[in-house]
Amino acid sequence: MAAVGGAGGTRRLAVVGQPVAHSLSPVLQGAAARALGLDWAYERREVAPGALAGFVAGLDAAWLGLSVTAPLKGEAAALASALDERATLTGAANTLLLGARVRGWNTDVGGIVRAFADAGLGSVRTGGIVGAGATAQSALVALAELGAERVVVALRSPHKAEALVALGERLGVLVAPQGLEEPLPAVDAAVSTLPAAAPAAPDFDAPPAVLLDADYARADGSRYRGAVPAGQLLDGREMLLQQAVLQARIFALGEVEAPLPEEARVVTAMRAALEASAGLEES
Repeated sequence: MAAVGGAGGTRRLAVVGQPVAHSLSPVLQGAAARALGLDWAYERREVAPGALAGFVAGLDAAWLGLSVTAPLKGEAAALASALDERATLTGAANTLLLGARVRGWNTDVGGIVRAFADAGLGSVRTGGIVGAGATAQSALVALAELGAERVVVALRSPHKAEALVALGERLGVLVAPQGLEEPLPAVDAAVSTLPAAAPAAPDFDAPPAVLLDADYARADGSRYRGAVPAGQLLDGREMLLQQAVLQARIFALGEVEAPLPEEARVVTAMRAALEASAGLEES
């Protein structure tokens, strides 16, 4: 394996943001490192808004990369000297590879696409997005990649959907904003970006064929239980896992498209670690 993350002794990585105490990235990337036989030390680092560039400037050569969470994804994109297309489109990078130059990726988009694909949904014509949270732009790009021609966006203030409408125009997708109190029309796939503290979910004219609740704090899908059949609900941890697999590719290989060696085995190890962490949280 021509591993970026396998040379020069222990390589350091961290998830950065504010807050980060809840982050499961150390669980996932730790499992990936063990499965790949890589010497990684992965930690959580609290970094305040506006402080990411200074934080990165203070890191030494032992540092390999960073997972980036809210509210720093925009700063991460601005800091990188090269971005993948998904990060360029969304203006958000959740993965930084450090070195002579800083490169950035958005693996949230791929995490959504892969989560839907694993649920048997490889293409869609219509999509829905509930809320305009930090994941909304990634959700729109993901739905476009799956073939969506029209995406309904339900949010508390529909006039605040300008950025999503503009992104839809770039993607060739008609974005139709509506109020959060209006029932969401029937769509092939929907992504909820509502945070845990948000009020109850919207009603549906008909449940989406598949709905992904990106808020993995509600891993049991309780927000939508009763409104969407259990077989049509995707756990937010599935998106979390799938985007983390893409991050592991970047940290280990320096690119996102090439699969990890024995990737199926690595994914199984990451999934087992994620499930074990859920069991600890519930006990």
